[in-house]
Amino acid sequence: MLCHCGEREATIHEVIIRAGKKVERHLCEVCAKRAGMDVGTPATPVVAKVTVVQGPTCETCGTSIAEFKHTGLLGCPACYRRFDIQLTPLLERAHEGGTHHVGKGPKRLLAAMATEGSQESRLGDAVERAARLGLLRQQLDDAVQNEQYERAAMIRDEISRAAAGDAARPEQEP
Repeated sequence: MLCHCGEREATIHEVIIRAGKKVERHLCEVCAKRAGMDVGTPATPVVAKVTVVQGPTCETCGTSIAEFKHTGLLGCPACYRRFDIQLTPLLERAHEGGTHHVGKGPKRLLAAMATEGSQESRLGDAVERAARLGLLRQQLDDAVQNEQYERAAMIRDEISRAAAGDAARPEQEP
């Protein structure tokens, strides 16, 4: 392989990785000396030099974005916050535009959300749903203890709808 000067054979091969991109230089001894590299004695075999420029790293675990690109693994939950700018486009492509986990729901609900609005607004906050389910379960226990079986059946149906993510309001108050 020729040196980048085009006059001599390249005997020094330098590989630098910057922000996950590999940059190679193939130099003859003369060009390497001009670049300030230590070329050794002519009898010394020349070994490729690899320099890794890490870029930003996670403050918690020390993982760099270059390591993530190489392995596909992040080191800790803090990496998601640290590399938010780099990860958001990847997540959007992988999850068809979604960047936040909003749970799983019935297919008909997902189809309705596509025409009516976002899944987050339709399903509501998880804390609100959990509180509503707790209240409904308490009302169900009260209805069963008071032998109000029709009311208990309506509350049971409401719990099933709320637990499935289809938080439709009942036609009448239980």
